Amino acid sequence: MDSLLKPGRILFAIAIAFFGLHYLIYASGAAWPPPGPPWVPGPRWLSWVAGAALLIAGLSLASNLKGRYCALVLGIALLLKVLIVHLPRILVNLHDPGPWTSGGEILSLCGGALVLAGALASEGSRAQFTPMTTLIGQYLFALPLFIFGAQHFLYGAFVATLIPAWIPWHVFWAYFIGATFVASALAIITRQAAGLASSLLGAMFLLWFVILHAPRVAHSPHSGNEWTSAFVALAMSGSAFAVAGTLEREYR
Repeated sequence: MDSLLKPGRILFAIAIAFFGLHYLIYASGAAWPPPGPPWVPGPRWLSWVAGAALLIAGLSLASNLKGRYCALVLGIALLLKVLIVHLPRILVNLHDPGPWTSGGEILSLCGGALVLAGALASEGSRAQFTPMTTLIGQYLFALPLFIFGAQHFLYGAFVATLIPAWIPWHVFWAYFIGATFVASALAIITRQAAGLASSLLGAMFLLWFVILHAPRVAHSPHSGNEWTSAFVALAMSGSAFAVAGTLEREYR
């Protein structure tokens, strides 16, 4: 599963670079909608800054040119975004699922960035694998999975409406995926079949990107929400694959 690190890094990098491009297109005033949740465009000058930073981070990770430093800075920036932007929104209305979802997605992406920072720090050198950065990243990636799982159970009927019509048993899949999130989080935290669980999770997110989000983007190409949701799924897939690769390294 160590081989999953590279595809995980590439998928994550593509998604981050896309977020940056989306911000920049929006900031330029082009006829394009703002990014959807979990991103918060804010004033246009901030969109310029955020877009440039995300695009640089994505390109750096894709090329692995100073990738570990960009991944570390990105992880810290996303963590601050959760604490400064999303956490206050959660505390204002604990029963609103929107801020929980948005904050959880950013926290998971923060975890993916930190996992890659730790992994890239050890590649091509004899230095010991960076356990603390990676461990923190793995836990930050896993913890929001409990939120996603709980929301699938609480709002299963709504989640079922998002599943393509050609797939049978919509309600079953909504609850099954919720259980998958919880089981994957427990596996990563307890280190029980954690590599297998996170690799299957990455495959699931990648499958969603292809069969769920890509058709929705094609149907509504001018919807910022649809584009953002698609690339969040791709970033989550890359993060999960990176987690799987680093977990395999731990047991060598």
